[in-house]
Amino acid sequence: MKILQIKSSVFNGSGQSSRLATEFVALLRAQNPGAEVLERDLVADPVPHLDGARAGALFAKPEERSAEQRAVIAYSDALIAELRRADVLVLGLPMYNFGVPSQLKAWFDHIARAGETFKYTEKGPVGLINGKKAYVFASRGGVYGDNHSQSEFVRQFLGFIGITDVEFVYAEGLAISPESRNNSLAAAQVHARRLAHETRLAA
Repeated sequence: MKILQIKSSVFNGSGQSSRLATEFVALLRAQNPGAEVLERDLVADPVPHLDGARAGALFAKPEERSAEQRAVIAYSDALIAELRRADVLVLGLPMYNFGVPSQLKAWFDHIARAGETFKYTEKGPVGLINGKKAYVFASRGGVYGDNHSQSEFVRQFLGFIGITDVEFVYAEGLAISPESRNNSLAAAQVHARRLAHETRLAA
């Protein structure tokens, strides 16, 4: 099993989404001896946000790219290669102002590339990153549920590139009260343990 863990909390490893995801990765490794883990912390090592120059590189024809544009593409290629190698994607997802962290959005922007992670057809877009399982650990101060736009966006994006087997684990109500926080985190940990126990992938 090859695991790609993505951290996007501005609090680094101390953020609740990162902690839950890291605990889950440890459980997966216990269930799957020999599993390989690659961790990408989008706050400690941020992916550049899109600007005109980077967007221009991503959309330019290969034969027309400048040296600077080729460097942008090489960076994007490396991120995509990490994702392709993984069997399992473990994503830490804090909620900031009802949405995803901008650091995570920047990562999304660099791995969504026509001809690489999806393609357009007469019947619509088709994802090219197939056969993977994603676990999303979402931490939230309030209680918003699975139908919130944040969850829908992440689910839609992953499905767009071909990752349709997505499991969300929620830790909600963390800012409501100490009791709410403790109960929600405990429930998320129970959910994570069950999912890890059920996961059986060939090493």
